[in-house]
Amino acid sequence: STFDVAVVGAGIVGLASARELVRRHPSLAVAVLEKEQELAHHQSGRNSGVIHSGIYYTPGSLKAKLCVQGAALCYQYCNKKGIPYKQCGKLIVATEQDEIPRLKALYERGLQNNVRGLKLIGAKEIQEKEPFCRGLMALDSPYTGIVNYKQVAQAYAEDIQEAGGTILTDFEVTNMEMAKESPSESEDGLKYPVIVRNSKGEEIYCRHIVTCAGLYSDRLSEISGCSPEPRIIPFRGDYLVLKPEKCYMVKGNIYPVPNPRFPFLGFHFTPRMDGSVWLGPNAVLAFKREGYKLLDFSTGDFLDAVTYRGLWKLVLRNLSYGLSEMYRACFLSAQVKQLQKFIPEVTINDVLRGPSGVRAQALDSDGNLVDDFVFDGGSGDIGSRILHVRNAPSPAATSSLAIAKMIADEVKQRFEL
Repeated sequence: STFDVAVVGAGIVGLASARELVRRHPSLAVAVLEKEQELAHHQSGRNSGVIHSGIYYTPGSLKAKLCVQGAALCYQYCNKKGIPYKQCGKLIVATEQDEIPRLKALYERGLQNNVRGLKLIGAKEIQEKEPFCRGLMALDSPYTGIVNYKQVAQAYAEDIQEAGGTILTDFEVTNMEMAKESPSESEDGLKYPVIVRNSKGEEIYCRHIVTCAGLYSDRLSEISGCSPEPRIIPFRGDYLVLKPEKCYMVKGNIYPVPNPRFPFLGFHFTPRMDGSVWLGPNAVLAFKREGYKLLDFSTGDFLDAVTYRGLWKLVLRNLSYGLSEMYRACFLSAQVKQLQKFIPEVTINDVLRGPSGVRAQALDSDGNLVDDFVFDGGSGDIGSRILHVRNAPSPAATSSLAIAKMIADEVKQRFEL
């Protein structure tokens, strides 16, 4: 029950970080604490499965740097472990003339980010790559791929355990505090001065904590006495799926040109490792942090979101977009209309309602989406022993091994390991 470092959260970022720590510091006792009974149960196991290449992100940002590094590391890791993936590529397709300047700017951004193999192609080449897709111009990213991230996360967990690390599931962290005395089995005095308790009253002692808690990262920060900002606001994304007999219409990823006025990417076509094709997602406020169904509701989570002034500022700035998303969430035909811009042959009879995921969107009090990674600790005895990974937005799964290296560097520097 005593550990040098406890990593809270067994999503893909938490597992990658613990893996990196045990590999770098084999003499340290490292534990991963996970509230669910299975690993990668939330964002890591419910995402689109895309290995992103790093096109979208601001040049020089951590997001851009870590995505490009992370994609290369992800492919290397999958090759080493025999994890299946497909480098099926992605087309970002302009269907309107006014999208072409934005597409060209995106191409320049991708070049600045050192994304491999990018090129602009015309309507004829679009159809050669995607026979059913219609567009005026597209950005072709052949380095984009797909993988089952739950499988990747499971492989990270096996690496941790093989290196001597510990994974404790069904351990929901509810309290962290400084120990007043040493644990009875410890002969080292207060070598492990931090007590971490779970919802059942069980506890472990440790020297340092790293939190990678996704949807609960702000709450964990708060219970440790650190800042509650930025706040996590949950957005549910509902996918449609193509009926199996219609999956031949999509070969690789097909994405719209993002509109900088809106906070999310928009509907896209995503092939999956099992041969299915996901369509979407939309983005609507979730009334529960782990609310994957339309009617899932938590009074506490709902009040937490709607009493936050940052959310109201975001809503008022994007009112028409938000209402459109809510409308599309309710009416299948409205979602299909979005898809028909790219593949006109898709009809309402070709799609079914599919799975949903909830995105942990960090939001500041001015209503700005926090677009890059946020790492912080706190002050005082316990705050100085904690590193909070406050925001690991998409493409965190792609970037997980690169993020883990940065977290391990930060842990070494902060905690003088």
